[in-house]
Amino acid sequence: MSHRWFGGHAAPVLCAGVCCGSEQLLATGAEAGELTVWNHSGLPLSKLHVRNREDVTCVVFSALAPCMLYASHGQSVSILDPRNLNTIVTELQNVGEEEINSLSVNEGGGILALADDSGVVRIVDLQLEKVTRTLRKHDNICSSVMFRPHRPQSLVSAGLDMQVMLWNLPKVSPLWTCSLQDASEGGGAGQIFNPPLAHCIDVASCGDVFACAAEDGCVHLLRVSADSRLRERGAFKAHSQGASQARFLNFLSHPYWLATGGNDGLVALWDLSENDVVLNNRKLKQNVTAHKKRTKGRAKTVKPQMGRGEHKDGSAHSALDTGAEVKPKLCFNHEDKVNWVCPTMLKGKPSLLVTDQSSSPTLYSLENL
Repeated sequence: MSHRWFGGHAAPVLCAGVCCGSEQLLATGAEAGELTVWNHSGLPLSKLHVRNREDVTCVVFSALAPCMLYASHGQSVSILDPRNLNTIVTELQNVGEEEINSLSVNEGGGILALADDSGVVRIVDLQLEKVTRTLRKHDNICSSVMFRPHRPQSLVSAGLDMQVMLWNLPKVSPLWTCSLQDASEGGGAGQIFNPPLAHCIDVASCGDVFACAAEDGCVHLLRVSADSRLRERGAFKAHSQGASQARFLNFLSHPYWLATGGNDGLVALWDLSENDVVLNNRKLKQNVTAHKKRTKGRAKTVKPQMGRGEHKDGSAHSALDTGAEVKPKLCFNHEDKVNWVCPTMLKGKPSLLVTDQSSSPTLYSLENL
């Protein structure tokens, strides 16, 4: 079941974000500088045009302070109170070197990461309201950045250079860089025309499993160990055209449900709990927990056991099988190129808010799971 939300925009909606507070507010950003805040029933509460009417490319709420909304446009970020858009709390001007594509606020609420067209990831101290770190490693547009849960100094980025990078602040060099092109080496001639340009990356609530949506139509999965080493990789074909979105859902039966959207006009929901990359991570944690219980609290260092395919040098086992048949648990024919997928609980019901080339977001119900 789905229904459209009308009255919030006149231009194509580019992005969406949901407040984790009790008010259940949602925000959407669109072309021509349009920013709208909605209630849980899909009614627009307030609207705003950002400075110079620049496209609003990303909107995120702070987990620590739900009354803080961050919206990127051009090279700047506006900080607003979603309960009253009439006044911008502050504006971080020119914090991006070029147009900003993605924002992420860490769990502590004090650090903002942004990714832009220059390939740079910049770190902003929100108390000082200034850039404190500039992370330069991507060779092309940096399309997505995300802080890891439970690790406020750790973040992952992905870009159109087909690279995924893990960073640990305050260092300005990545801990490791992973090329998605490795997953496509056996993909045949079609991969020449659809290289795995990385469009969106997200992190499961455990903080150790990453999902990256790429232009080859695949979702690339990566798992890291407790010491942040890349341990295992995998990929599965999710869309017949480029995959534009991959977002984990943390409110269903387990944290490894993943929603994806693509240029083929499909929106899909996947259960990755039995995927090799995820399964090995769960087994590893279970083994470590069991070992800790056996020691009965003795002061002893627990050395994590290696999962299947892990190497002693810490390099990743590659379980890249793009031809494996993985079927979605739910699939919606959205019939338009997907710009953004935003998982949310509205009125106690699991849902997906999807934006596309139109001016009206669509809400899909997940109650049939």
